[in-house]
Amino acid sequence: MSKCKITVLKRLLLEDLIKEYSSEGTPEEPLGQCTTFRDGQEFIIENDPVMPEGFCFWAWSDIQRDVAMIMYGADIHWISKKGTMINCCSDGLRPVVFKVERIED
Repeated sequence: MSKCKITVLKRLLLEDLIKEYSSEGTPEEPLGQCTTFRDGQEFIIENDPVMPEGFCFWAWSDIQRDVAMIMYGADIHWISKKGTMINCCSDGLRPVVFKVERIED
């Protein structure tokens, strides 16, 4: 099995949806981007597809299937780079986009 690197590509903020649907934040202190991650942050997974320390449980539950597939050698036909998958967490107001890529030794 290969190693895997998860990179935080981008933290999004869907302000129009936040204004309409969020019950958090105030006009003085509006809800911001996800604070669990930072853009460019990287996590390395070795041996087994288990959640890295410091990773958001909800985001992990959204991307763990892709992490396992990439680690076990799958290639995603609609992604141009072999051994790579782009995915995001399911937070509809402040999603985080991840790149999952296989690391060959």
